Amino acid sequence: MKKSKKVTFRLLLAALCCLWTAGALRAQAPDRPYVVLVSIDGFRYDYAERFQTKNILAIRDSGAAATMIPSFPTVTFPNHVSIATGLYPQHHGIIGNSFYDPARHADYRMRDAGTDGSWYERGSPLWVLAEQQHMIAACMFWPTCDGEIAGTRPSYWKKYDGSFPNDERVQQVIDWLRLPAEKRPHFITLYFSDVDSAAHRFGAEAPETMDAAQRVDLLIGKLRQGLDALKLPVNLIIVSDHGMQDVNDGEVSVAGQFDSAKIRVELDGPVALIYSTDRDAIESAYAKLRTIAKLDVYKRAETPASWHFRDNARAGDLVAIVKGSAIFTLRDPSDADHHYASKGEHGYDPAKFKTMHAAFFAAGPNVKSGARLGAFENVNVYPFIAKILGLQPPPNLDGSASVLDSVYRP
Repeated sequence: MKKSKKVTFRLLLAALCCLWTAGALRAQAPDRPYVVLVSIDGFRYDYAERFQTKNILAIRDSGAAATMIPSFPTVTFPNHVSIATGLYPQHHGIIGNSFYDPARHADYRMRDAGTDGSWYERGSPLWVLAEQQHMIAACMFWPTCDGEIAGTRPSYWKKYDGSFPNDERVQQVIDWLRLPAEKRPHFITLYFSDVDSAAHRFGAEAPETMDAAQRVDLLIGKLRQGLDALKLPVNLIIVSDHGMQDVNDGEVSVAGQFDSAKIRVELDGPVALIYSTDRDAIESAYAKLRTIAKLDVYKRAETPASWHFRDNARAGDLVAIVKGSAIFTLRDPSDADHHYASKGEHGYDPAKFKTMHAAFFAAGPNVKSGARLGAFENVNVYPFIAKILGLQPPPNLDGSASVLDSVYRP
């Protein structure tokens, strides 16, 4: 009897190993779909038409297009993580480009913490999901892709370097897809910052911003030409993290408003996150800020439901947001030498500012031609890509694959 049980167990184990091996081989089969996910930072929902980016418009015409609604706050890192994980910021934990974590007693700064994967373990980014399910992934830059997350990295990746030439970024993606089938990544990210940088410096609709958008469009054309030459079943998906708005209403100074010994303030464009362990100090700050006509101020539990901010202490005890298209500053407004840091800005509530809305374009063998969607939240990109790649997404996503069902082609 004991011998029979041992034989049965060994046969079962062998069968499971065969199934796992078969699954791993299927995951890397050369005819399995590929996805190249491109982010154009700050590419507003209407820029393709406004700036006549012909290569991006060609993708729209041959595939799918939609306006995409970013998560609040509409800034770079929270939204790149939402796209990559299918979670709202309060669930993946990156609730700003900078914030304070009361549990870790630590500050998050996107430029310093981008390589620390321990900040990003509340979700499973697509490259982590792929690698965990025996599919090779690659990152040609993506915010947070520098860090080792849950003990996993993409098989191929580059540490972020803003000076790395854009042409070489595109060429690297093509070179990865030219690898032998057993080494070739099926999921690849690519990132460009040019449009966001130009809009901050010159304005949301400035000629310099148009030039930046058209330069990136030429890169998209080069990328698509290279992908077509490979004769692989590649789906090209282009997204942006947020839109852009001209700063028309100046700055709101909070200089001298807080007792720095009791209150911690994190400013990010039009949003201020305010922290304290002193309840009296918080109530005092709340009362004082509510007297400033240019601000809306909320206790975290009272923030708009659409922000999805209420359940994460990283969002602060108080959240203040400017009214209109202004930004915060800690500088003294009477300083005659002070000049606005930015002509274009983002971070505003996407429910109130359509200029914060982002873009979505897709074309490829798993995308219906001519598909048009209504505006949808960016957390729905994750399950759509997982579906194309045949990956099993984790439970409890905020996004749903059904939102993009009308775009998907089996």
